Amino acid sequence: MPETKNAVLLAHSLVPAGPVANPAAADRLHDTLTEAAAADGWSDALTAAWPALAPVAGASPYLAGLMRRRPAHLRRLLEGDPAESLARILGEADALDGEPDDVRAPLRVLKADLHLLTALADLGGVWDLDQVTEALSKFADAACRAALRAVAAEQRARGRLISPPDDSRGPVPGLFGVAMGKHGANELNYSSDIDISLFFEPRLTTLALAEGVEMQDFANRVGKGVATLLSERTADGYVFRVDLRLRPDPSSTPPVVAAPMALAYYESVGQNWERAAFIKARPVLGDLRAAGRFLKALVPFVWRRSLDYAAVLDIQAIKRQIHVHKTGEGLAAAGANLKLGRGGIREIEFYAQTQQLILAGRDPALRTPRTIEALYALADAGHIPRTVADELSAAYVELRGLEHRVQMLDDEQTHRLPEDAERRAAVAALAGGSDLSAFDAHVEALLARVNARYGELFEGGEDLDSSYGSLVFTGVENDPETLETLKRMGFSEAASVADTIRAWHHGRIPATRTERGRELFTRLAPRLLEAVARSGAPDDAFRRFAVFFSGLTAGVQVQALFLNQPKLFEMVLGVMAFAPRLARTLGRQPAALDGVLDARFLTDLSDDTGLTEQILREAGETEDFEGAMNAVRRLHREQMFRIGIHALTGRAGTEAAGRAYAALADAAMRTLSPAALAETVRLGGAFPGAVAVVALGKAGSREMTAGSDLDLMTLYEAPPEATSTLKDWTADVFYARFTQRLIAALSAHTAEGGLYEVDMRLRPTGSKGPVSVRLSAFDAYYAKEAETWEFMVLTRARVVWASAPAFGERVGAAIEAALRRPRPGVDVAADVRRMRGLMDRERRPHGFWDLKLSPGGQVDAEFAAQFRQLQAAAIGEPLTLSTLEALHDDPILAEAWRVQQRLAHLLAAAFEGRVDPEAEPSVFQLRLAEAAGAPDFETLKTELTDLRLRARKAFERAVPAGRDGDSEMSRSIS
Repeated sequence: MPETKNAVLLAHSLVPAGPVANPAAADRLHDTLTEAAAADGWSDALTAAWPALAPVAGASPYLAGLMRRRPAHLRRLLEGDPAESLARILGEADALDGEPDDVRAPLRVLKADLHLLTALADLGGVWDLDQVTEALSKFADAACRAALRAVAAEQRARGRLISPPDDSRGPVPGLFGVAMGKHGANELNYSSDIDISLFFEPRLTTLALAEGVEMQDFANRVGKGVATLLSERTADGYVFRVDLRLRPDPSSTPPVVAAPMALAYYESVGQNWERAAFIKARPVLGDLRAAGRFLKALVPFVWRRSLDYAAVLDIQAIKRQIHVHKTGEGLAAAGANLKLGRGGIREIEFYAQTQQLILAGRDPALRTPRTIEALYALADAGHIPRTVADELSAAYVELRGLEHRVQMLDDEQTHRLPEDAERRAAVAALAGGSDLSAFDAHVEALLARVNARYGELFEGGEDLDSSYGSLVFTGVENDPETLETLKRMGFSEAASVADTIRAWHHGRIPATRTERGRELFTRLAPRLLEAVARSGAPDDAFRRFAVFFSGLTAGVQVQALFLNQPKLFEMVLGVMAFAPRLARTLGRQPAALDGVLDARFLTDLSDDTGLTEQILREAGETEDFEGAMNAVRRLHREQMFRIGIHALTGRAGTEAAGRAYAALADAAMRTLSPAALAETVRLGGAFPGAVAVVALGKAGSREMTAGSDLDLMTLYEAPPEATSTLKDWTADVFYARFTQRLIAALSAHTAEGGLYEVDMRLRPTGSKGPVSVRLSAFDAYYAKEAETWEFMVLTRARVVWASAPAFGERVGAAIEAALRRPRPGVDVAADVRRMRGLMDRERRPHGFWDLKLSPGGQVDAEFAAQFRQLQAAAIGEPLTLSTLEALHDDPILAEAWRVQQRLAHLLAAAFEGRVDPEAEPSVFQLRLAEAAGAPDFETLKTELTDLRLRARKAFERAVPAGRDGDSEMSRSIS
């Protein structure tokens, strides 16, 4: 090609990039090119250029392949002025016409020419970074325009598009594409994909379509057609990988979004990282007037004139998520991620963009899409020192150059320096280095300088980085460094966790649907993941938190609480890791966490917090019986969660937790008993009597766990011939109806959940007799018919509520009188031993962790305690409901009961039903061991085995064996 005036031929402008890393590869290419040049008469150009081509051939298989396969194209580039060659390539791309099949191959050939030109001009020192990235970006623009023309021509040929090809509004009126990221800023890297956001103006596009053509479907076809034409690989290669995901909420929106919908999205749920993305946005194809209007409408979103403190924190959080981490990884040259790693390109870009988001709303001079220009604009405005702008700009140029050289090896979209020393030496050679060790040291020092500058940004603010590594959830795809961090945290499905977090950032759940909710979540996310990682069971903890968090109807108050009370937040997450019962409560009823908002949540369980009065008050404010049931369930749910948290975290001991569970049950019964009585009166009329509710079992002794049911009986007194005023119900019918309503109130599941399973079988005559018992019948039964086991049950009987206080006192006195009444001829010890023997035979323990039925388990201790109470009653000594107090003379049994009750509290609070702790996370096993005073789980099992053996022997000593034989027991006494 003849030399044009003032043109400088590329062949004479190139300088060697560095040493020849692989002389054999270079020699092979030289032989091929020498033969071609001799045949076609361009040997002089090859000779002049070869010293610069040899390092390229010795390092880059990709570029060597382009030169070997297309020597004529290489000749044309070498014998031309590089600027003119670029103009020719762009011109030919803009001149492409026809349908996709007509432009597919020519576009790929032009891309290969463009790639070879930019590589040689870059490596040969002819173009600087700006010229290289601008050339790549301009060709991407031309390729996008050509692709849209071709797809539009195809749609026009099929009769779907009726606008003329030369319409001033573009190939498809109203449809336009915005270049994002580095493409939008004219900073495209060598093997980058291109981020294009496609939109359409419905009012314009609909006029360009044939009748019956559905507009959204048409737009989607065009968008996918453009992406496919550019990105599909053929024998000629590909043009660009196209990413259409930088659009509003890409997982739930079509590939081409209606502009009004997009604007509504950004105005309502747009995130700060999306504002940052639009800093670089630029109209690139289609209806450029519509694109201009769209970007103008977005100015208030991108460049906010005023930011509240929360918004500033959210922007700062974008930066802090990729702050310095202390894993010792990331600063070694081998494998270093030049873009996303510590000290990489992204840190420089975020350094500029985060400050632009905060400051440029009021200062338009800062609104530049290009990174280096932004740094100097910030320096000119006095926001950063000029020395910092100089240092970061120089580092940016060098890092981008290294990034290009890494990608030039094989035309891969990678940002990592190879770990393989030979391949890294090839990168070093293209960067002018002959000593790999020196190259590595230089890169590491460069990364360290950038990382140090980056760490100074927002110094002293809220710490949102992670000791595990980067946690970045901006953008539309998972960040590789973040996935590595999540794996270090112990997540087995890191990508799934990242997807979930990004979905929450997009406002897809109520908790993050508001701008304030998303800003809070940006700050909460790293704390969430850190706390979940520390829980010891991150997969389970995160899964259970996700169910809870997704179920919140609003999230601002809860997220603010977690941020302001990090210890509480960590406590809740830690419990979620190994307490599916509590996690399930929150998942099904997120409102259970409302109790956390109560200042009393962390109050000691032994303190009077006014719970009963609150439940009575809120239930009394409802309109009917069902309303009272729901009011009780709401408060009960919150308090069960609170007590469970205290028990699981060790804030409350065994006795305090048992009393708290019992106090909660008492509050429920004291609220619902009068409500049930009022409902009975409403249905049947007033009745002249009195009734009392008596708690038995662990409810009676105030030793309940989270899994305890309610053992109850109701006793009443009424005139013999009395009937109710409306329906003439007799006393037995009236109080049976009352008891049935009370059982329903306590056990039925409503929209607010359930309370307790209720068992009435421990009443006199059990399930065969009346559901409510007249007091005189109770007295007669215990005087003449009751067996020893029924007196044992009575040792834990307690009046919880009575319709008349005086009647409640009479019932309490009747219970004590029954216990103290002499029973001549009855061998109580022998009865107790026979009953325990029968349980050993007929109710075998369900494995080692059956704390109740195992020999030496809780039943042994409780039988002994009840036996001691019957002994005390017989000789007139004071009585107690407490198992431990009753065992004051039996220290081994007391210790066995106390240890196993502690374990029972943890297991009941954490799980529903039977559980095998052997299969649970080690962190929960350790919590069990700590509760029992053991250093580890294996020691716990050993010590528990020994303690049970001693407890069984102590039981046998405390309750002497009597005569042989069994007595019938049809009902459980435990």
